[in-house]
Amino acid sequence: MIIRKIRKEDNPSIAQTIRTVLTEFGVNKPGTVFTDPTTDALFELFQKENSVYLIAEADGQIIGGCGIYPTEGLEKGCAELVKLYLHKDYRNRGIGKELMQRSIESVKELGYTQLYLETLPELHNAIELYRKMGFTKIDHPLGNSGHFACDLWMVLELKIGN
Repeated sequence: MIIRKIRKEDNPSIAQTIRTVLTEFGVNKPGTVFTDPTTDALFELFQKENSVYLIAEADGQIIGGCGIYPTEGLEKGCAELVKLYLHKDYRNRGIGKELMQRSIESVKELGYTQLYLETLPELHNAIELYRKMGFTKIDHPLGNSGHFACDLWMVLELKIGN
């Protein structure tokens, strides 16, 4: 298994992975990345300065990904952890955690001091991972992601140099 930055040719495979996971958990609905048009063009989206999207690949197949993004409306120093999805056959192997750790390293390198995320209660395994990584729940959304169906929000305070 390798983790690398997204390439343009990854767009169809990672979009399919994201939508398959959302369907699996019954949250394939408007107001999520399922209907977000940027899901089909992640390479292009992550060309924005101070963003990065990582792809997990096994045996030449894309099995998941995770990114950080300077979402509009977030306070200075805050980025959003976005689009962490992993194919069901590769869960519980530490791959999701590795994707998150590498994303957090990228966030620190870019000088962010806070990482925000939005999710849904149905994605309980992911929420447990977020908690283990140090994220805590907050009672309101931050920024303007456009994902109005997400009703669980979390933040991670980062210490630069640690």
